[in-house]
Amino acid sequence: MPASTGQCLYVATSLSDAVAALADRGPAGAPLAGATWIMRAPIRREERRSSYVGIGGIAELCAVELTDDEIRIGACVTHARLIAALAGAEGCDGLVAAAGGAANPAVRQMATVGGNLCASDFPASDLSPALLCLDASVELRTPGGRERMPVGRLLDVRCTLEPGTLVTGVVIARKSLRTGHARLPLRKAGDYPVAIVSMAAALGSDGLVEDIKVAVGSVEASARRWPQLEEQLLGRPLDPARAHELAKAGAGVFAGRESVEAPGWYRVQVLPTLVRRAAQAALAG
Repeated sequence: MPASTGQCLYVATSLSDAVAALADRGPAGAPLAGATWIMRAPIRREERRSSYVGIGGIAELCAVELTDDEIRIGACVTHARLIAALAGAEGCDGLVAAAGGAANPAVRQMATVGGNLCASDFPASDLSPALLCLDASVELRTPGGRERMPVGRLLDVRCTLEPGTLVTGVVIARKSLRTGHARLPLRKAGDYPVAIVSMAAALGSDGLVEDIKVAVGSVEASARRWPQLEEQLLGRPLDPARAHELAKAGAGVFAGRESVEAPGWYRVQVLPTLVRRAAQAALAG
């Protein structure tokens, strides 16, 4: 960080070192890896923290591990690395599409999974709805030890995490799923999306939906599941046209956020189309 701003950077050499350094700095400190969100703070008229702890060089935070039972994604894994590691992995088409559609190639080379999930003022995260659909869990390290919580819980409490708490990775149980991800950018690739829909479905041998998760992002302040639609899609074939009609009838459960990019009503209005596209993508996977 530039010395003229009064900010300082400490580069942690291990996970325990990073947690201790963050705890020592308290509310004035924050972790730093890709820094794509932090460096744009002045554009958003936000103040940066006075101290940052660099964690991008910690090997275990930069690894993607695939076993027969689960996938573990380190918090410092970039979007580009995530795409390369999970391309072709069963049930990961939606997550790969989410990482591949976010921002632009330059940002995808730098922006990390952990940073994307922890940016509480960034409602347009592509990874959040994709991970919600996969029932992903988040691993954390604190001065007191290790914790794990569902991604949805992290989205709810990320603003209130105690100093010294560090998101270290994301864990996904491996299942036979059809997954899809659909987003509507404002004008072109690289723009923040107006709305996002992610879907993950388990289909029986008869083609009927045995389990399904649908999550919506960028419409409200934080991504969340759409349980009413999920319930209506259970026990029937996954028909994109029917999913569109059900979403059209039930989209009123969302209160679209207002912004200079798009009005709230428009964010809600496009959801049925994105539900149809997500279902089509899931079936094509």
